[in-house]
Amino acid sequence: MTVPNAPAGPVGPAGPGGPAGAGGAPRRLRVDAERNRVALLDAAREVFAEQGLEAPLEEIALRAGVGIATLYRRFPTRGQLVAAALVDKIAQYAEAAEQALAIPDPWAGFASFVERICELQADDRGLSDLLSMTLPTDDRIEQLRKIANKRVAMLVARAKATGQLREEFVVEDLLVLLVANASVVHVTRQDAPAAWRRFVALMLDAYGQAGDHSGLPAPPTRAQMTGAMLRLATERGCGNRGLSAPRMSLRAADEPARRG
Repeated sequence: MTVPNAPAGPVGPAGPGGPAGAGGAPRRLRVDAERNRVALLDAAREVFAEQGLEAPLEEIALRAGVGIATLYRRFPTRGQLVAAALVDKIAQYAEAAEQALAIPDPWAGFASFVERICELQADDRGLSDLLSMTLPTDDRIEQLRKIANKRVAMLVARAKATGQLREEFVVEDLLVLLVANASVVHVTRQDAPAAWRRFVALMLDAYGQAGDHSGLPAPPTRAQMTGAMLRLATERGCGNRGLSAPRMSLRAADEPARRG
């Protein structure tokens, strides 16, 4: 007695070739995985912009509507998540240098680039952190950084060649500026959000050769800076959360100096 051969084709909706079989489930998994990836990257950009690159990954997963295990499956390390989320932001850094090179006046091009990257810092704490660090394990980020740095070197050389930029200035001075501006932005963000503009204008005057100085933005008020300093103390666990900024007249503030 012979046994009939089993049918070679699909045997129904749940069979090997049916929509609920091996072909359908992986497709749904791929769609779900991509949706989770996009949600995680959107949430990461948002949270990093608000809190910086040290933000809790649990907060990112929560905003993305996924579990922390899903985040780690997609991005096993914080560095991988940072690179994937902020690669477009680093591209803006490179683009800013390219746009500055298109400005005919060398000093105007240099100054516009400095102002632009400091503005990017002020708008995004995550990018602010990333501009003053390296991610050697991510080729995309570091390649964009190399492109930007070459353009920045050209901006510096052009401005020096016309005698508008101090001969002693080096590209590393820009990194020092970014580190300093990141701190200015962080401390004054809520109480004096435009303070960084005055700081950058002062630094540009310091970088330029002797001559006409740029018009400075208005300084932050004493009350704004006192509030910022109290806020930082509270963030560091050294302040009284119920304490408001003290009111101090300029005369009272200067009194100890006159007595000294």
